[in-house]
Amino acid sequence: MAKDSRPKSAAVRKKQKKGATVGTGGHGRRKLEGKGPTPKAEDRVYHKAHRQKMLAERAKERAEAARPRTRGSGYGADDVVAGRNAVVEALAEGVPAKELLVAVDMESDGRVRESLRYAASSGVRVREVNRRQLDRTTGEAVHQGVALVLEPYEYAEAIELIEDLRERAARGHIAEQPLLVACDSITDPRNLGAILRAAAAFGAHGVLLPERRSAGVTATAWKTSAGAAARLPVAQAKNLTQALREAKSAGYFVLGLDGDGVVDLPGLPLATDPLVLVVGSEGRGLSRLVGETCDQIVSIPISAAAESLNASMAVGIALYEIATRRGDKR
Repeated sequence: MAKDSRPKSAAVRKKQKKGATVGTGGHGRRKLEGKGPTPKAEDRVYHKAHRQKMLAERAKERAEAARPRTRGSGYGADDVVAGRNAVVEALAEGVPAKELLVAVDMESDGRVRESLRYAASSGVRVREVNRRQLDRTTGEAVHQGVALVLEPYEYAEAIELIEDLRERAARGHIAEQPLLVACDSITDPRNLGAILRAAAAFGAHGVLLPERRSAGVTATAWKTSAGAAARLPVAQAKNLTQALREAKSAGYFVLGLDGDGVVDLPGLPLATDPLVLVVGSEGRGLSRLVGETCDQIVSIPISAAAESLNASMAVGIALYEIATRRGDKR
C-alpha cells in the first residue's frame, strides 16, 4: 500500500468530522463581540473634544473659586453691606450682623469710629482683613475699607402675621386697621428695598413675599430700604395666592395695583378697611391667579405720555392715598 504523501496536517483535517467539536463552543462568539461601543469624542483622551471639555471644567472651577465670599465664612456679596455710610446706617438700625470687616491699611474717620462703637455695643465681631479679601467679599463693590457681613434674615410666617394684626386691631393695640403690602414677582432687591421704605413711611404694618421667584431681604434690599427692613416685619408665603385667600377669610380686602384697573385710586372707598395691597412686577404686572384673587384692581391715573410707573413708586402713591383717606376718617 502506497504511503500517503500529503502533509500530516492535511491528513488530520481529512479525518476530522464536520461541525462543532467538544471544547470549541463560544470561540466564534467572542470574536464577534468586539470591544464594545465607541466612546464619546469628549471621553477619548487623544481627541480635541476631550481637551475642550477639560478646559471648560477648569474655567468653571476658576469661576467658582473667584465668586465673592469671605474667606472661611462662605458669605456671598448678597450678604454684605459695603461702604462707610451704608455700614453706619445698618449698624445704627440694628440690622442683624455677624462681623464687621475693616481693611488693615485703612485711614480711619468719624464714620469708621462710629461703626466700631456700634459694633462694640451690639456685640458684632470686628475683624481686620486685607483689601483683596474685602474686594472678593463685596463683589468688587466700592467698600471704602469697611464691610458688614449680615445674618440671614428671619422671615415671619405670612398666615401668623395676617392673623396677629387682626387680633391686635381688635384689641385696640394698633390705631388703624391692618395694612399689608404683598409683592408678586418683584425680583429686583433694590425695588423691594424701595417698597419696604415706602411701606414704613406710610404706615403699613408688614410686607408679604412669595418664597420663590421673588427678591429677598438681602444686603442690597437693606441698603435701599434705608433701615426700614429693621422696623417692618417681612413674611414669606409658600403660595402667595393661598396667603391672600387666607387674608380674605380673616376679613381683609385684597387690592391689586395694575394699569388696567377698573377702580381709580383717588377716593378709594376701601381705604379705611383691613387691606392687603398687591403690586406686581413692572414688566408682567400681576400674575393671573393673584389678579383673580383680588377683590378690586386699582389703577393710578397717569399721563398718556408715560407707559407705566415703577413698582415701588406705585406702592408709595397708593399708600399715601390710603394714609390720607385714613387720616380724614379719624
